[in-house]
Amino acid sequence: MSDANIRIPEEARDRLAAIAAAEGMSLRAYLVRLAETLLTPAERAERAERAEQTRAALTEWTGYAPSPAEERDLDSELDRRLARAAG
Repeated sequence: MSDANIRIPEEARDRLAAIAAAEGMSLRAYLVRLAETLLTPAERAERAERAEQTRAALTEWTGYAPSPAEERDLDSELDRRLARAAG
């Protein structure tokens, strides 16, 4: 694999290097891992499209289509239960 030079402010480089070192990695290895874990705009759009297709298929299959208010209530209930479980 060939290397590339990227010009960034020194402060940003130092911050990334400190983060990498804290994880026991070189800056190069950290940036490679970071690049592998982030999605490009096209990948994000593709995922969003697949998620919407999946949501539509599940709605058609189950007939379950909560309103935004029901979703908020369910999210609040889940948050409450998680907070209680976490102590």
